[in-house]
Amino acid sequence: MTSQTNTAAGTWKLGDRTVNRIGFGAMRLPQSGEALIGDAVPRDRGRAIDVLRRAVDLGVNHIDTAAFYFSPLRSANELINRALAPYPEDLVIATKVGPGRDLSGEWLPHARPEQLRGQVEENLRQLGRDHLDVVNLRIVGTDSIAERFGALAELREAGLVRHLGLSNVRPHHLAEARAIAPVVCVQNMYGIGVQPEQDEFLRTCGEQGVAFVPFYSIAGTGRQAGAGGDDSAEVLEVARAHGASAAQVRLAWTLQRGPHVLAIPGTGDPAHLAANVAAGSLRLSPADLALLDSVHHARPKPGGPGQGPGSADRGSIRNGTE
Repeated sequence: MTSQTNTAAGTWKLGDRTVNRIGFGAMRLPQSGEALIGDAVPRDRGRAIDVLRRAVDLGVNHIDTAAFYFSPLRSANELINRALAPYPEDLVIATKVGPGRDLSGEWLPHARPEQLRGQVEENLRQLGRDHLDVVNLRIVGTDSIAERFGALAELREAGLVRHLGLSNVRPHHLAEARAIAPVVCVQNMYGIGVQPEQDEFLRTCGEQGVAFVPFYSIAGTGRQAGAGGDDSAEVLEVARAHGASAAQVRLAWTLQRGPHVLAIPGTGDPAHLAANVAAGSLRLSPADLALLDSVHHARPKPGGPGQGPGSADRGSIRNGTE
């Protein structure tokens, strides 16, 4: 595959903001190795900045970030600010609140409702913005989110936040949040063979006009460490047929789950970035999709992905993020 533009996959509206369906996840920008893990190596600053600028050059106008994406020497928000400010008018920056880390990198308890304003303001400061385009409330567990989401809704009314979303949630959380304020997106772990029980929730989001934004759609169970190179024979077969990589097939499959599905693959490698964007032009045939769906719905191995609605949480409780 050689396409290097970001229009082939189409667009979606996050509230009043139109984004190309292939975006960019900034989690891996601050360091290489297992992002957000203490022994990872800080990424070269100039290279990270170049990747961000190249992403925008390729048509990426949806960047996913968080104030807790940082290494001892690098902060994703600071890199975004340095690389892209003054920001293009069409650029949508989505961030997350809820989790937090202290200056040593240790994870803190998730923020209480009264602490969320401070997290929003920290993102504003780091990004050099007077408002945030999208703020996702990131949670762990099944408890009510009404108080926390209500606190963010107040910040939206105050003009600090333009649109609200949710991350790592169940269907009842979406219903609870929409009773308080509009929700433009849901970010959940999802991909081929990863969380197949999310299929119905994905469809529900589409019916309600809510974007579904999978994380780890390429990495799968590799999570922060990235793809493990253990793709199934079926994924590799489809990739060979299209002259594509397994990662591109995974992205294309994800995008073809519905027009409301957005992708936010992250990388610090310019070549991987170009390949991810090019995946937007890959069209899988009905036979391809049937083959990949069989992998998606195959019975998982013990301890593997898709072990029920809480399986994403078990890898998230320790570090508070995807």
